[in-house]
Amino acid sequence: MELKTLLYEINEEGIALVTLNRPDVLNAVNMAMRLDFTILMEDLFFNEAVKVVIFTGAGRGFSAGGDMSHFEQEWQTPLFRAHSRRLIKFFDDLEALEKPVIAAINGPATGAGLELALACDIRLASTEATVGFRENAIGLIPGVGGTARLIRTIGAHRTKELIWMGTMYTAQDALAMGMLNKVVPPEQLTAEAYHYAHTLLKRAPVSLGMAKKLINTIANMDQTSGIMVEGLAQSILLKTDDHKEGVQAFREKRKPTYKGR
Repeated sequence: MELKTLLYEINEEGIALVTLNRPDVLNAVNMAMRLDFTILMEDLFFNEAVKVVIFTGAGRGFSAGGDMSHFEQEWQTPLFRAHSRRLIKFFDDLEALEKPVIAAINGPATGAGLELALACDIRLASTEATVGFRENAIGLIPGVGGTARLIRTIGAHRTKELIWMGTMYTAQDALAMGMLNKVVPPEQLTAEAYHYAHTLLKRAPVSLGMAKKLINTIANMDQTSGIMVEGLAQSILLKTDDHKEGVQAFREKRKPTYKGR
């Protein structure tokens, strides 16, 4: 698999590390990166060796968002929406991927960079990271899922503030808003991401994937419907080999060995 703007490696444990690799422009998302995301997603979905995914950025930033040159073209509106759809699909697919996805935000994350982080399941950040949406400075809004995901994460009133003001918030401010799971010193960020990944590797893969799918779906449901879907999901997991292994390991007072079946 040949990628021009991403570094992609999978270790022997099944942890896939994806590094946005345009450090000279703070890993801004250009057309080549959009294409690379499309190629990458195929492997993340169908490569059974991949158990957990970590996204981070090369150099001093996570991602400065869309490359400015993308917005300087004389776009025909339908064509612009078609290109946006490629990025929207990638973020939607990350949410649909039945594997845990961790964002290790090592520096500024804005625009499409923050939208990428919001599509991840767990968001960790360095104390040197900053987050925000600055599209308003050029007369635009977050256009590939940022608004919708941010509302679900921090509420409508905070989302309006972020989008209208264009402020870049510190990692501690973002943590207080509920946008992040944890903030650590920069030298600990990679280790913390791998710590999360190693912990998740000890869990039953099918139940992790089912929980992710369930939580993302229930977020848009009323409570009664959500509880019904939850029960259906549990009835499916009850039939898995991993469930049987978990029960047996509990009885035998040993650590379970899950196979994702």
